[in-house]
Parts: sequence; structure tokens; C-alpha cells
Amino acid sequence: MEGYDLEERTAKFGESIILFCRSVNPDVVSRPLISQLVRSATSIGANYMEANGASSKRDFRNKIFICKKEAQETKHWLRMLAVTLPSRKEEIRKFWQESQELSKIFGKICVKI
Repeated sequence: MEGYDLEERTAKFGESIILFCRSVNPDVVSRPLISQLVRSATSIGANYMEANGASSKRDFRNKIFICKKEAQETKHWLRMLAVTLPSRKEEIRKFWQESQELSKIFGKICVKI
């Protein structure tokens, strides 16, 4: 059931992205991509936490929709980094897959609300 604890899952995803980005040697191309990736990936969990404290059903749905959007954006930055760091493409692909799963989960939640 751990895979269904979205609070923990989104937090671990953000932490993993942070650790990955710290391991990348920043250059003129990767630095802005890393910055954008960290912002979008960690925003997923932050918005999920906000959704859990929502003041209304509408507010909850809006925050969940933002989680989905941030997961989609994260996939974009991961794709750009995969081009920039071809030697780490496989590692990046795993992050992309998790981001895709989170996007689908939040999309499904939006539909059911």
C-alpha cells in the first residue's frame, strides 16, 4: 500500500530529484534545466499537501490539477536533461516514468471529483 501514500510518494520523488540534481555538474546548459526541474518536481508534493488542507472541494480539485500540471512539466525538464546528459539517460527515464505515473494518478483524481 506504500505506493498509494501520495504524501510520502510525492515527497520521496522530490527528494530523489534533489539528490539527482546535486550530482549533476552544472554548466551553462544544465544549470537552468536543473533549476526548473527542482521547482516543478518539488512543487508536486507541496501542492498535494495544500490539497489535503483545502478549504473546499473546488480548492481541492484545483490543487490536484496543479499537481498534475507540475508532473507534466517535470517530464518536460527530464526530457531536456536526458538530451543534455546522455550518459544518465536511463536514470532520468526512471524519474520520467514516476512523473508519468503521478500525472495519471492526479488526472484520475480530478476526473473523480
